[in-house]
Amino acid sequence: MSGHYAEGMSRSVREALTSGRPTISFEFFPPRTAADDRLLWTTIRELEPLRPDFVSVTYGARGATRDHTIEITENIASDTTLLPVAHLTAVGHSLAELRSIVGRLADAGISNVLALRGDPPGDPAGEWIAHPEGLHYAGDLVQLVRSHGDFTVGVAAFPYKHPRSASIEEDTTRFVDKCRAGADYAITQMFFDPEAYLRMRDRVAAAGGDVPIIAGLMPVTNVGIIARSEQFTGAPFPAELGQRFAAIAEDPKAVRALGIEETSKLAQRLLDEGVPGIHFYTLNRSKATREVWDNLMPSAAPI
Repeated sequence: MSGHYAEGMSRSVREALTSGRPTISFEFFPPRTAADDRLLWTTIRELEPLRPDFVSVTYGARGATRDHTIEITENIASDTTLLPVAHLTAVGHSLAELRSIVGRLADAGISNVLALRGDPPGDPAGEWIAHPEGLHYAGDLVQLVRSHGDFTVGVAAFPYKHPRSASIEEDTTRFVDKCRAGADYAITQMFFDPEAYLRMRDRVAAAGGDVPIIAGLMPVTNVGIIARSEQFTGAPFPAELGQRFAAIAEDPKAVRALGIEETSKLAQRLLDEGVPGIHFYTLNRSKATREVWDNLMPSAAPI
């Protein structure tokens, strides 16, 4: 495998999850401008010394964003000590295109993939239409990636259920199907209520799902994140916590401080409950993530 992984660091998420301690990981999104690109790489370099178990880069459904995501993932593999996970979505791709992308990743020495069905381009809430020569479900994509070699494959999990699932029961069945298709682990969509994660973990286990489910967290550093979280997760922000943010909405510093405090408490509660890992949605900025990290030390510190 290419890349310059630090001594003692895992070469796959699967391996990291067997280390006997919770994993810590960060997620970035592909920049749209040169200034955004510089910000991303500044953030990567600032977070690199924390020695996360892996990092990932989100994947858009449009061509230019797609290609840039793959390029960034390749550069992380070759130019840093970090272990990159490549996002891959089924939406908008033919089977031939998906096979080509998986081959490109393998050629770059990238063997960790997060397999997602993906949202329709331009409108996450729009009607989902499969490519006429593509795949219908994330489980199909898991099988395709696994068929191309020794990939470690992750999938998405939804503490409140996927917005497109008709019921909690249907969502649980779909998730277990992804696990049985060959997924090694899952990362949740962002959430703010620990009980939502714990309920999901229990119902998945009761349905026969046994893959580690990493908790995905995003610090609320401004009140806009609350509305964004509801839009992308389809789940309401916790009412009592929302009221606390609303009461200080005109004070950005107070909002940010409360967001760091609450995310730190949430992460610690999850670690106490035995969560296998914490995955931070960074918004391509390092400061809030580092502050939460510092609050969790030493319990979350990689060895």
